[in-house]
Amino acid sequence: MILRRYFASMTGRLLVFLLVGVIASASVALGIADLRRRADLQRIRLERLADRVQDFVVFANSASEPLRMKLMAGGVPGLYPASGEERIVRVDTELTRRLSSRIGADVRAERVVTSTCFSKPMVPSSYNPISCWAVALRLADGTPLRLVLISPRTEDMKLPGLDPVFLSILALGVGVLTFIAARMAAAPLADLSRAARTLGSDLDCGPLQERGPYEVRDAIRAFNNMQARLRRHVVERTQILASITHDLQTPLTRLRLRLEKVEDVALRSRLIDDLGGMQMLIREGLEFARGTQIDEPFAPVALDSLLESLVEDAAERGQAAALTGRCGYDVEARPRALQRCLANLLDNALKYGGAAEISAAVTNCELRIKVRDHGPGIPVDKLDAVFEPYVRLEIPGAPATNGAGLGLTIARMLAEKNEAELSLGNHPEGGLEACLILRRGLTPAKEPAPLVSSDVRVVDV
Repeated sequence: MILRRYFASMTGRLLVFLLVGVIASASVALGIADLRRRADLQRIRLERLADRVQDFVVFANSASEPLRMKLMAGGVPGLYPASGEERIVRVDTELTRRLSSRIGADVRAERVVTSTCFSKPMVPSSYNPISCWAVALRLADGTPLRLVLISPRTEDMKLPGLDPVFLSILALGVGVLTFIAARMAAAPLADLSRAARTLGSDLDCGPLQERGPYEVRDAIRAFNNMQARLRRHVVERTQILASITHDLQTPLTRLRLRLEKVEDVALRSRLIDDLGGMQMLIREGLEFARGTQIDEPFAPVALDSLLESLVEDAAERGQAAALTGRCGYDVEARPRALQRCLANLLDNALKYGGAAEISAAVTNCELRIKVRDHGPGIPVDKLDAVFEPYVRLEIPGAPATNGAGLGLTIARMLAEKNEAELSLGNHPEGGLEACLILRRGLTPAKEPAPLVSSDVRVVDV
């Protein structure tokens, strides 16, 4: 699975492409070079054979009759008269051409079966390293000659076998170089991919370093510009919403004072409830906008202490909240964002379920925080819809509550800021259960750390 995923990546594909391509091209180049070397050896051998025959003919033409007879009787090594029993295989056109250019047109060289070139029987394996020709020619005085010419055999003209040791060394060297080259080419794209994945949860991360080929640098530059524009847009939106909220506080306060003077008690109560709904909508809208601007760094957080403080705060408000399980682990997170996320989940459980239970446990290198209420739950087909902004469900049996429908939206946004995963599900024994999964920086818990602002316990490191 790991290898399949690696070779499906750009780095793996570049590695395979370069490795196979370089080894194949190097092998073909070496094969062609070996063929040329053998062709050169064959040409040199034919030149030497032609030189030997030419020297014999020149010497025979100038020698006396007794000496010529001695030469023709086999006085030259590798060149002796033919017996007439030689079995012809084919005409050697290349050797014939070379001899004709040196001796004359009336020359013919033919390849002969090696075993028929010798009058005495030989061991069959002795024929293997020898090649044999029958050469027919005429001397200067017109005397016809038919000679047998023998020479050590050269290898046939074919692609050579590749040495396994050579291939192993070549594959190792090329593999290391191509792996480094593939990593260098894909590293900037991997950085860009990671930055794109975290863009939605962290707009405040620094710009990427522009490195790599020109096209990759151009893509990184465009990504940095896009991130800067998105950050400016979010800041402007939050500032506008904060300004509107601030400016609305004064007229809403004046309106509240005037509503208190309404003599009709029932009408005054309804108007004050409507005003409270407006103020809650404004506060949650501002909280939603601020949720996208988390500039605090990651830090180790004492999770058990954080959960205890949330339960204690709920108990002080007279709400039924209980901590049913501790994990004994610290986690790396954005402290205030994590606290706000868990507080939203706990408030949501208390609001719709009347009572809440919170627990934490570590399973398979994952820290799971579960917040369960004892309400009617949510239909299965609506579990994902409640994370959308301004979505509120009317569930039979659930208490009537005020709100803008942004609590779970903000909770998921803050979970993503902590590189965590938030999901909802109906508990088998009734009620809704929210599960927050944290995976970053899990370490066994240390001694309780002192409290910092907002009751978030941060571990000293």
